[in-house]
Amino acid sequence: MKDYLVRGLVNSKNCRVFACSTTKLLEVARKDHSLWPTASAALGRMMSATLMMAKMNKNNEKMTVVINGGGPIGTMICVTNGDGNIKGFVANPGVHYTYNDTGKLAVGVAVGHEGTLQVIKDMGLKEPFTGSVPLQTGEIGDDFSYYFAVSEQTPSVVSVGVLVNDTNEILASGGFIIQLLPEATEEDITYIENAVKNCPPVSQLINDGKTPEEILELLFSDVEITEKQDLYFKCDCSKDKLSKALITIGKDELNSMIEKDHGCQLHCQFCNTEYNFSEEELKEIINDI
Repeated sequence: MKDYLVRGLVNSKNCRVFACSTTKLLEVARKDHSLWPTASAALGRMMSATLMMAKMNKNNEKMTVVINGGGPIGTMICVTNGDGNIKGFVANPGVHYTYNDTGKLAVGVAVGHEGTLQVIKDMGLKEPFTGSVPLQTGEIGDDFSYYFAVSEQTPSVVSVGVLVNDTNEILASGGFIIQLLPEATEEDITYIENAVKNCPPVSQLINDGKTPEEILELLFSDVEITEKQDLYFKCDCSKDKLSKALITIGKDELNSMIEKDHGCQLHCQFCNTEYNFSEEELKEIINDI
């Protein structure tokens, strides 16, 4: 099954819903970044939530989500333009912890909870919108739920999960979000709480072959799907973009690179691609300045 996201409405329960499968794109990220299992789970959960959040925006604006909970995984960053493409990385990919009582991947331990979840939306205005909340658990889903409640005043259920096999390959990744509309009643809230409580883990459902639509249909029999979007792990870096970035460091620093190293090498954190600039190319950049 390819990765994709769906958006829908449940008019009878006064809520809007989102669900996604991100198994294949997380496997690409795992290989690109040599992620260990718990790091895969943390980044996979974050990418699923970020992709669904981006689908809530009216326009395909650039959105960056940054999590730093003070845990051993370090800073986590995801970036998307709402077009179905996402890029992301964790500072320390070699992280693996499990909970002693359940054996499940201990994402909260890896991420930590002494920090913040920050969302930056570039809506084409003079300054980007920035919202930030303290992390609650570091388990990602709980933290996004808290963000929606505090920063956007939208009560939300966020369920995200990742399943990794014994050889570290990604078996399943994805999630769903339920957001209450202003017309929601106490009966609607009670129904949603019970539906979520009785729902199997989302990673298990995806591993069993359930599509995003079928996951939502397990929760709501009358869900109306209004939009569908394919999803990919894709970096938009290029040598041309990095050339423009080199312009910003100024002539003196570029001349120093030429004199000391006769060139330079730049590394993209999002996809681990290396870009080499020769002495001649650096001189051309200086001429452009």
